[in-house]
Amino acid sequence: MKTRSLLLSAVLLSGPALAANPPPLTTDTGATVGTNQSSKTAGPRGGILLEDFHLIEKLARFDRERIPERVVHARGAGAYGVFESYGNFSHLTRASLFANKGKKTPMFVRFSTVIHPSGSPETLRDPRGFALKFYTDDGNWDLVGNNLPVFFIRDAIKFPDMVHSLKPSPVTNKQDPNRFFDFFSHLPESTHMLTQVYSDIGIPANYRQMNGHGVHAFKFVNAKGEFKYVKFNWASQQGVKSLTNEEAARVAGEDHQNATTDLYTSIGAGKFPSWELSAQVLDPKDLDSFAFNPLDPTKVWPEDRAPSVKLGKFTLNKLPDNFFEETEQAAFSPGVQPSGIEPSEDRLLQGRLFSYADTQRYRVGANYQSLPVNRARASVNNNNQAGAMNVANTKSDVNYEPSIARESQEAPQHLFSRLPLSGTSQQQPIEKTDNFSQAGAFYAALDPAARERLVKNLAADLGQVRDARVKARMVGHFFVANEEYGTKLAKAVNVKVDDARAAVAPLATR
Repeated sequence: MKTRSLLLSAVLLSGPALAANPPPLTTDTGATVGTNQSSKTAGPRGGILLEDFHLIEKLARFDRERIPERVVHARGAGAYGVFESYGNFSHLTRASLFANKGKKTPMFVRFSTVIHPSGSPETLRDPRGFALKFYTDDGNWDLVGNNLPVFFIRDAIKFPDMVHSLKPSPVTNKQDPNRFFDFFSHLPESTHMLTQVYSDIGIPANYRQMNGHGVHAFKFVNAKGEFKYVKFNWASQQGVKSLTNEEAARVAGEDHQNATTDLYTSIGAGKFPSWELSAQVLDPKDLDSFAFNPLDPTKVWPEDRAPSVKLGKFTLNKLPDNFFEETEQAAFSPGVQPSGIEPSEDRLLQGRLFSYADTQRYRVGANYQSLPVNRARASVNNNNQAGAMNVANTKSDVNYEPSIARESQEAPQHLFSRLPLSGTSQQQPIEKTDNFSQAGAFYAALDPAARERLVKNLAADLGQVRDARVKARMVGHFFVANEEYGTKLAKAVNVKVDDARAAVAPLATR
């Protein structure tokens, strides 16, 4: 009986079974889901609608899957620092931290690995979180980024599915390439991010020697209410250094939290790391002039089409006094933005605006923004009250607005920017997907040795996949991106090129 059970488990794990009439997806209350691929938006260019209850329920349920560890970015290290502006950028944004040359803004930065748990080695191949918290004099700004400039998916409705596939199996509790490549084989837009993750930059040597990226498009809004789309990037002034698989294994054997050790040792010795913050700027009128959708987080903006403006430099110069109270309880959300910085209509970002803060309310508590590491240095004045561990010390009987007892507290000069909308509400993928060209360009820009390492790294995981359909489809994605890339990978994982091409024939037009 035991042998039979083991065989049955092996069959179940060998690949997804094909059901003749699979049951439809439903909400938690049994309502059939019309589509699980696209959020409901205000037309093809507008933001996600709050009335998409399936999206909200899916994200809210996903946010509550771990107690109390972060679902993602669990392993982390942090430090305090200061940002200094290079100039007056008020023509672009009314955000106060960019108002004057030399203006200094205190910060807290948290580095992390994305998928692996809190006690995992810091040498595993994984994107690195790189979250910046600016304590501006007009409220906090959380710039929640990664060390890579793009992401795996483009719609927040797929985020729980993506993380489920990358996390350990609910049956074996092991991370399994059979699972995540099965998922990514259905999402050709993941080709660019996968190519970057499996390249040399997929294992940073430490936190000091890696770049950072906001990934999403945001908006800079000036005092006139005019906005430009921007993408934030920050460049390590220590240079960029990565580890090969072999080097990572050696380093992990010596110190499994090598990146934290390096950060603490460097700052403790007075060798303060710094990064130069810049923003690529795009005029809204140019949004349709690209071969791809510039609000797609799986894409980078060419520098010649969206030139960078160097905004300033931040330097980390103080370590936390207590890991749990500061680094572990530090909470970030891309929705935390001062006046002059706003989200774009990027569908992944739109979902994160809800999901990240909702995670922290669940993980830390309703009043998590009152903790010292999260608390704004600017004055906080609103009518939020009570809840666990509330320390607002409310003294007024008027905890509502408006009231005859006090004049209007509104500030019309801080109204959000306006976006013209057209079309109908919808649940459709974006237009101009262009899933492969930037992945192919990234591969082509590598030197021959780096290309070989990329193929070797990718083949080490993809070669474990048992389902021939998944392997062929994944190889096909990389083949469409670059024929040499796909051909070498096909050979490395024993897939026929013709089978790979046939598996993605409908996608070959890009």
